[in-house]
Amino acid sequence: MPPRIPIPSRLSGSSLCFRPAPSNGPLPFVQAANASTFAQRKAHKDPYALAQSAQRKAVNLARQKVLQAERKEALGDPVRGVTTPFVESFDDVGGSTVIFETESKGGSPQGIQIKASNDVLLNHFLTPSELQYSIKHSYELAEPLREKIEQQRDPAYEAAENKKHQEAHVRATTALARIVSLANAGQKDKTRANVQRCIETFGRHNTDSTLRSRAPINPTFSGGKPLPKKTPRAGPDTGSSEVQIAILTAKIRVLANQLEQKGGNKDKVNKRNLRLLVHKRQKHLNYLKRKERGSDRWQNLVSTLGLTEGTYRGEISL
Repeated sequence: MPPRIPIPSRLSGSSLCFRPAPSNGPLPFVQAANASTFAQRKAHKDPYALAQSAQRKAVNLARQKVLQAERKEALGDPVRGVTTPFVESFDDVGGSTVIFETESKGGSPQGIQIKASNDVLLNHFLTPSELQYSIKHSYELAEPLREKIEQQRDPAYEAAENKKHQEAHVRATTALARIVSLANAGQKDKTRANVQRCIETFGRHNTDSTLRSRAPINPTFSGGKPLPKKTPRAGPDTGSSEVQIAILTAKIRVLANQLEQKGGNKDKVNKRNLRLLVHKRQKHLNYLKRKERGSDRWQNLVSTLGLTEGTYRGEISL
């Protein structure tokens, strides 16, 4: 039996080497820095080059701001658009006040008349003709009675009673003028009057006879079948896109004016309401533009309400 060779109990790291044997393969490739890299490093450290780069960046940013402002101005304000006389009338809906003639002619109620046309809007759902009739009727009811017997009449007493009646009628007429005037009404009544004006101005029951509609569809595109007839309108047009856009524009102007007042920037609820109304109007405008194809209705709506491309094109952020 051959003798056993003793195995060392501990292998010394200094005595053993576990590195692989050198091979005769190619050496690892190290990419050398080119001339442009050294030039960039040198320019990055050069204060003059850094100043030129900062100056070019500032000029580019200033030019970008100018271009953004020009694009924004070309599109227009997405909330207000362009101010027109019809849009300005939303703020002064009660400007057309009712004027009364309070001078009587020989004690006759014919001298008491209203200087207002039928297109003047009054509060409490009244019309000028109804108000004029009511004032004349009340004048006749409150007129003092005269003695039937001629010998028992007192001219001085009757003159005093007539004068008293005239003064009371003047006060009552002035009070009625203030009550029915929209200038003294609340915002809810003014909005109702603006909605009524929008319906009468843009409703198709009035504009069908004056404005040209879109081009008719060729029956060949519908398979040669005749197009179905539309159901006749039963009353004023309150649901067409033109009327809805006009009503939304009136409400948007009211909210925009309120937010511009003192402390309006803290009104988070009305800010959200304004954002919803603006985007809702944008949807109606895009629909109407696609359906009407630049007809007279579209041109009349845009020119009257002062709507620009910024009110219906692109993303609107408030």
